[in-house]
Amino acid sequence: MNKFFALLAISALTACGGNGYKSASSTARSPAKSFATGPISKACMASDRKARSRELCGCVQAVANLSLSSRDQAIAASFYKDPQRSQDMRQSDNANHERFWLKYKEYGQTSQELCG
Repeated sequence: MNKFFALLAISALTACGGNGYKSASSTARSPAKSFATGPISKACMASDRKARSRELCGCVQAVANLSLSSRDQAIAASFYKDPQRSQDMRQSDNANHERFWLKYKEYGQTSQELCG
C-alpha cells in the first residue's frame, strides 16, 4: 500500500473543483474520509495499480480538491499515464515546476495521512 501512495504522490494531479492552492494540512485534517470524482479519481481508477479502489481514488481526489488548483490536478493526473513526466518535473530547474512540486508533495503527504 505504501508503494501505491508513493506512486500516487508522484502520479496524481488534476481536477475539477480545485479552488486554487490552500495548505492541505490546514484544510483537510478530518479523520473522516471524503470521496469525490474528478480527473485524479478517474486516472487512479483507470490505472493498473493493485491497490486502487473507488474509496481510495475518491479520497485522494477529495484531498486534491482542497489543496490543488484545477491546472495542478490536470498535471498530477497525467502522471498516471506518464510517470517519467513526474520525475522530469521534480528534477526540473524551472521555477514553476518547483512551485508545483512543493504543492504536489504536500498533497501527497496529506493524501497518505487521510486516505491511507
